[in-house]
Amino acid sequence: MAKDPDDEERHAVRDPAVFASLVERHSADLHGYFARRAPQAADDLHAELWLRAYAARRGFDPARGSVRAWLFGVARNVLAAHWRGLASGGPRVPRPAGSDDPWEAVDDRLVAAALAPRLRERLRELPPMERELLLLVAWEQLTPSEAAAVVGIPAATARTRLHRARNRMRAGAACDMTGDRT
Repeated sequence: MAKDPDDEERHAVRDPAVFASLVERHSADLHGYFARRAPQAADDLHAELWLRAYAARRGFDPARGSVRAWLFGVARNVLAAHWRGLASGGPRVPRPAGSDDPWEAVDDRLVAAALAPRLRERLRELPPMERELLLLVAWEQLTPSEAAAVVGIPAATARTRLHRARNRMRAGAACDMTGDRT
């Protein structure tokens, strides 16, 4: 009988001797999370994530979701602390020049360069929770349930907010194609 990878991960979270397997398995995805949101600070934030995750490993509760979702939750908290440090003038790496919104780097990732400015505007117009859920699912490839665990809301609520966010983004794209600005 094959071992369940999720069971192995739940064990790895609590066992310092095998915690490195989590780093190997999830490092690239978590670094990408930071690189898309705070490119100049991604390496430092990534290191901080693993320090915090290791220190908090005994607090992991498998009943609340997967190890992957827990790690993205830790990453989100690290990123929020980084942004608070920026807001308070703390000694953090600054955002790119002219960036009032951490999602400014979205246009670098879009294939359809002609739509990038409008899509960026539409993302910025989304309520912060909807935007975060949409990006966790689209960029980080979390399931809606995992994204819900990351942001600390019920899965059904996350699915509803994702539905709204997707509809708003589609409506914006439709308006862009017809030239109608709402």
